[in-house]
Amino acid sequence: MTEENIGRWIPLESNPDTFNFWAKKAGLVTSQARFVDIYGLDEELLELVPRPVKAVVLLFPIEDEGEGRRKEEDDRIAREGQPKIDHTIFWVKQTISNACGTIGLIHALANSDVNFSPTSALQKFIFECKGKTPEERAKLLATTILFANIHAESAGTGQSALTTDTDLHFTCFVEAPESDFRKAARGEELSEDAKGDKVSSGMRLIELDGRRTGPIDHGECKDLLTDVANFVKARFLSSSTSVYFSLMALTAEHEA
Repeated sequence: MTEENIGRWIPLESNPDTFNFWAKKAGLVTSQARFVDIYGLDEELLELVPRPVKAVVLLFPIEDEGEGRRKEEDDRIAREGQPKIDHTIFWVKQTISNACGTIGLIHALANSDVNFSPTSALQKFIFECKGKTPEERAKLLATTILFANIHAESAGTGQSALTTDTDLHFTCFVEAPESDFRKAARGEELSEDAKGDKVSSGMRLIELDGRRTGPIDHGECKDLLTDVANFVKARFLSSSTSVYFSLMALTAEHEA
């Protein structure tokens, strides 16, 4: 892929082979972590997912009701803020059409304690993004031809016909320490609310979607996979009749 046609990419297919291909090309040490399918949201099917789960990637249909709800949520966050969110979370604004698969992969890997080669494209990108705004990171991604090539090559590994037309979108979920939890680790003074909170796990369920205004705090996280499953059922599946939903987990357990 050349610099002239990086403004619109071919969508990635939602399957572990494609995502693992991308991750390996970008520098993930795949003997240490891999993407796997989540076959369903019932407890019995969640038990089939290898643990520990480091991130969950959701493919969902873009529908009017969901878009309206996300707009209301973004407006509320703009008014009220997100006091418990960890501001060290790595987030990239999506400015390239159909790049949500690559954005989701970057969010999953960059916010997980998985290993990738120190000389890899992903490690270099994360390093170069330090101190940059989400928009500056987006520009860096758009001008890094290597990522466009990795995306295009990964798109070619899917089983579906290649197309630039889609109404499906990837988003990513991770867990992160709440801001007061990180302050405590640094020995800083906690807020009065945090001092009185004796039952919190100290972790938050964070959604990372490049189309949004930033990372979205969805509340306390006690078990990432279970909490994402419950959130997806309540927020997405309860208001949609579409069958075009797919989930994958980034797990640190590798195949024997």
